[in-house]
Amino acid sequence: MPIDIAVDAMGSDKAPESEIQGAILACRTLESDIRVRLVGPEGTLAPALKTALRGARLPIEIVHASEWISMEDKAAQAVRSKRDSSMRVGLKMVREGRAAAFLTAGNTGAAMATAKMVLGSLAGVDRPALATILPTMSGQPSLLLDVGANVDSDPENLVQFAVMGHMYAQNVLGISSPRIGLLSIGEEDTKGNSLTRDTFPLLKALPNLNFIGNVEGRDLFNNRVDVAVCDGFVGNVALKSIEGAAKLFSTLLRESLKSTVTSQVGALLSRRAFSDFKKRLDYSEYGGAPLLGVRGVCIVGHGSSNAKAIMNGIRVAAEFAHAEVNAGIEAALRPQA
Repeated sequence: MPIDIAVDAMGSDKAPESEIQGAILACRTLESDIRVRLVGPEGTLAPALKTALRGARLPIEIVHASEWISMEDKAAQAVRSKRDSSMRVGLKMVREGRAAAFLTAGNTGAAMATAKMVLGSLAGVDRPALATILPTMSGQPSLLLDVGANVDSDPENLVQFAVMGHMYAQNVLGISSPRIGLLSIGEEDTKGNSLTRDTFPLLKALPNLNFIGNVEGRDLFNNRVDVAVCDGFVGNVALKSIEGAAKLFSTLLRESLKSTVTSQVGALLSRRAFSDFKKRLDYSEYGGAPLLGVRGVCIVGHGSSNAKAIMNGIRVAAEFAHAEVNAGIEAALRPQA
């Protein structure tokens, strides 16, 4: 059965080119039966889509939205004032059942605020959390949340994040018994700040969660943990540091390989290995970060998303929708009689 994915066509830094090309790539290459709904000003999107399709017939349609939220807009103000934004229109399609999921590579703060307002939270969820996929040494990705939806969180919030991460890792990433870790400054039970120390016993008491205890930043990549939980302040700092380090490593490796005649020969011979290295660090391979805990599917991509990243974001959105993660989250957080 075809699945409809609404895409904010005006979100990325290179909108609408990246979104249009990504939609075309998704419809041509993904195995799932996907129909893409590009949301944005029809006058802008229609001629651009026609040119990009070059006469091809693909399941891509335009849904008109007269406004869009830019990266420069203040999130709270834009969400209130731009009532016909591509974000709001796309998320309303999800709420009304006209789309199974929504993808945006636009203003993250506005996307989260609009999703909370339009879709609302799942039963048992006080605060939705933004999760991100990270590469690991084993090739099996790990999940880190929250990475920015909540600057301040309490222990109950982190418990909910753990449950939501467990369900996503199990149903979308295909990990049968995800190892859940609490991100801290040491592995000992007593290490951390008041938030982590108060959260630890709550996670340990959950019977259906494979809680392995405290984990450190390095464990995000060494295959010790599948889901790492933290508050949004710590998670966002970690994520931005990871992105910066990945870019630095790629640049330094490229420069080192080209620094001498001998290494230039080596660079030619190792081009495939370098390409594989970049691929494992490339955000475009993972598509976007799911906003967990809202009553629907919302994927938030990187602002610099290219066509490949948009395609993978569409793939992730479809996988999330098919997996019925939200029903599992509500069931897990339902108070026991």
